[in-house]
Amino acid sequence: MQAARHGKHYASSGIAAHPCKERKDGAPTLLLQACGVVIGKMKTFRQSFSALALLLAASFAHAASYQYIRIGNKNDIQTKPAFGIAMMGGGSDLDEAFRWLCQKGNGGDFLILRASGSDAYNSYINGLCKLNSVATLILSDRQAAQDPAVAEIIRQAEVIFIAGGDQANYVRDWKDTPVQDAINANLAEGKPIGGTSAGLAVLGEFVYGALGDPPDGGALVSAAVLLNPYAERVTLVRGFLKIPHLENLLTDSHFAKRDRMGRTLGFLARIMQDGWSKSPREVAIDEKSAVLVEPDGKGTVLGSGKGAYFLRPTQKPEACQKDEPLTFQGISVYRVPAGGHFDLTSWTGDGGTAYSLSVEKGKIDSTQANHGVY
Repeated sequence: MQAARHGKHYASSGIAAHPCKERKDGAPTLLLQACGVVIGKMKTFRQSFSALALLLAASFAHAASYQYIRIGNKNDIQTKPAFGIAMMGGGSDLDEAFRWLCQKGNGGDFLILRASGSDAYNSYINGLCKLNSVATLILSDRQAAQDPAVAEIIRQAEVIFIAGGDQANYVRDWKDTPVQDAINANLAEGKPIGGTSAGLAVLGEFVYGALGDPPDGGALVSAAVLLNPYAERVTLVRGFLKIPHLENLLTDSHFAKRDRMGRTLGFLARIMQDGWSKSPREVAIDEKSAVLVEPDGKGTVLGSGKGAYFLRPTQKPEACQKDEPLTFQGISVYRVPAGGHFDLTSWTGDGGTAYSLSVEKGKIDSTQANHGVY
């Protein structure tokens, strides 16, 4: 997504984002006494100067840890959002999916979360939707995720959207922090959420964390997981976000485009083998496709990609061990193209194609007529 930033914006980080006190006119004012440093009767100027220097150093340290860029109304408003999940498979952004997510926000404040990148989503979404504001919050490290001001920004948003990037950053820097708590608090209040690419990858209860991937290396490929489901790069985590209808479930993106079926079967086998779930499920979405889930768990597929794949193992893996190829039978698949539907509660759909997959010593076979995996 290459939308350029336009219009008036309010950027803040560190000291400007959470001053010790504000004047009545809204202008931030730094008052050392309000921050717990009393100057009144210090013995020497040097002591006063040292205290000021230490405080400012700490404030600017925060300033370097996150960025908050906002367009639209600088004042928050409260609306009554409706719950929904916009799961996007990556690649080109889908206007229809974002408009749907905006409607769930009911004219409130739309917040994009990411660990790196720019505020380019701001102008793109602002051009599609009528909202009070659109803002991007860039949390580049764990220090940023610990800042109370960051959690407050998240809590005030009506819509949360997690952008693409590297899900390892989201897991490593946001899990077990106030950021995780704030997102889950929003969800508990029925606020909508969305994610694309890496942002989609962290929406389910089970997450491929990509924690073993080299910083500048390629993504984990299916062949490697099928030959060794316990390879060091197969890093699975759980319990990050608590999204209704995505419990006991793994999510994946860029699915058919990047040939991720083999690795996702390895992930499902691992989840079962490690005792996390006896019957895990998965929603895997191709590039240029999305699944929009309503509060009742019923989803609609849209986009020009190959759609979405809903996977459910019917039996435990026969062979899922370290340094051994995977053997895993009876995985049911339901592929839904654009215009089709799937109910995450009943795990049934319409307008799609049902088939089964099996893995024998690291090789996938399919019941489809052409033995096609996708």
